[in-house]
Amino acid sequence: MKKSIIAVAGAAAVALTLAACGTPTDEATTGGSSETSASEDGSETSAAPTGDVVDGFKACMVSDQGGYDDQSFNQSGKEGMDRAADELGVETNEIESTSDSDYGPNIDSLIADGCTYIIGVGFLLEPAIQSAAEANTDIQFGLIDSSLSNDDFSPLELPNVKPLLFNTAEASFLAGYLAAGISESGTVGTFGGLPIPSVQIFMDGYADGIAKYNEDNGTDVSLLGWDKEAQTGSFTGDFENQANGTTTAQGFIDQGADVIMPVAGPVGLGAATAIEGGGATMIWVDSDGFNSTDYGDIIATSVMKEIGQAVFDSISEASTGSFDATPYVGTLENEGVGLAEFHDFADSVPQELQDKIAEYRDQIIAGDLVVESVNTP
Repeated sequence: MKKSIIAVAGAAAVALTLAACGTPTDEATTGGSSETSASEDGSETSAAPTGDVVDGFKACMVSDQGGYDDQSFNQSGKEGMDRAADELGVETNEIESTSDSDYGPNIDSLIADGCTYIIGVGFLLEPAIQSAAEANTDIQFGLIDSSLSNDDFSPLELPNVKPLLFNTAEASFLAGYLAAGISESGTVGTFGGLPIPSVQIFMDGYADGIAKYNEDNGTDVSLLGWDKEAQTGSFTGDFENQANGTTTAQGFIDQGADVIMPVAGPVGLGAATAIEGGGATMIWVDSDGFNSTDYGDIIATSVMKEIGQAVFDSISEASTGSFDATPYVGTLENEGVGLAEFHDFADSVPQELQDKIAEYRDQIIAGDLVVESVNTP
């Protein structure tokens, strides 16, 4: 890879601050006209932009090494692609990667297959997507969880690459507040797959939520696995080896942690086996783990990234000739990120704690509470 992942992740953190005023803006920019419709629960969902699909348009996707059955971010991306095929009628193709050496060849294969819009799932695909975009200016690309950068890490914008980014620190702050509030041992934990910004941003928000709970309640709930200020912590080394997730989670449990948030894709499933066996509680990430995994009975909530919706919307735009390289940033305000329902834990989470989490969610949306991270997109 042309960039050092460790160097990207090693910047100093910025502390949680309260802003006196200001309202966050929806940083998503769309082309063409679009419509919204009410879902069954009354919330608004976006519909495809009006207009015909461009002749010859083909949307394609390259997974990260976790594969499309990771019950996490790769799977969410493919769900958005499948939805585009069903609802928009566009032609699609998806290729799985098993290692970082697959990224470039997989993208080349999709270019040879006639794909006109190629989405890479994950930060690790950034060098391969950038290289392909620079060499194929007539093809459009999307990149989930990363923007582009030069060799010196300065920002780089290409007119044919649209970053799909998520400010998960906002939702993770709420998850951290919850974790501290339901912990009986006074110790909670988190770990990542790799030390990359799209992982560390979860851990940053989680740490801030725990710190805020301690400030509000005069408690001293401790966090294992992450030091926000130093940007150092526990990482298993990849997003595949579930045994490493089991070992890491068990180590936290042995130190007294009773609420653990793995940020590691399928490795989190390995953590779930230790958490379940140790009588602890888990917080899932990316998707609603209550629905996407077999461990709903130990999942208090999930920090969700609406990757599928972002993928669908970007394909909708590109398919009608309205491709826009302006980065999309999912936030609590635009519902690109969020905290899942408490599901089986609804009755065990004190109402006062639920109300406080809802209050802080509203404050973040209003701009009265700002969760800051050096990893924020």
